[in-house]
Amino acid sequence: MKMRRLFALAAVAAVFSFSSCQQEEDSVANNEVSEATLTQISQLGFNTDNVQRVEGGYLVEGDIILSASDLSDAQNVQKLRVGEAEQYRTTNLVSVGTTRTIKVAVSTSLPSAYVAAVDEAISRYNDENLKLNFQRVSSGYDILLTKSPSNATYLASAGFPTGGNPHNKVLINSTYLGSNPGTNYLATILAHEIGHCIGFRHTDYMDRSYSCGGSYYNEGASTVGAIQVPGTPSNADPNSWMLACIGTGQNRPFNTNDVTALNYLY
Repeated sequence: MKMRRLFALAAVAAVFSFSSCQQEEDSVANNEVSEATLTQISQLGFNTDNVQRVEGGYLVEGDIILSASDLSDAQNVQKLRVGEAEQYRTTNLVSVGTTRTIKVAVSTSLPSAYVAAVDEAISRYNDENLKLNFQRVSSGYDILLTKSPSNATYLASAGFPTGGNPHNKVLINSTYLGSNPGTNYLATILAHEIGHCIGFRHTDYMDRSYSCGGSYYNEGASTVGAIQVPGTPSNADPNSWMLACIGTGQNRPFNTNDVTALNYLY
């Protein structure tokens, strides 16, 4: 099955090569990201391979946007041992209280078929009866799903919560995905990015080769930027919605461990 980096893409020789297995995305030229910035990214517990400078900050781990304010927090974190294959969250979560509704809007820059996928992604969350609910709106949104730049090297990207609020934008590479990539496949991608918006890291954070192929990569002790969610398994979890890579056209709804993680946080 052809694998896609969740959610990176490449231009000519790279990231989404159309070979049988998707490897890590192409390296970015050394002069694009300073060593000081890479150090800050590492201190936050993120992989520093193939970091890209993008609008709004830096793209790390294929689909996560870190802003300048995120990087400034690198000096204010504590060390924490993390496991090998559990679900992970960040230090930043959405403030909920008793309940909270997150309003999601779809930009007109995206094909109309994407609306059905957004509704499916929202249903997957709401079907779990969490304290955090989602609602699609046309205005007054908390999260806007919109088209990425035409030269984007990812399928979709998002950031993490700030100030108790979800990250406010998901960029989607509709140039690559096309006008109708399949409702369940696209819903899986969007649910993954919304997962980042509410504070989830990649499930295979400590070994990206598990879902993407390629060589084993383990960052060792990290900061609190990757905290294991209690109750999730210590063994490999092949079907999590927050794995870093996905098979082309694959539908990946929440599995039992994902539900455990979602209910623990929200």
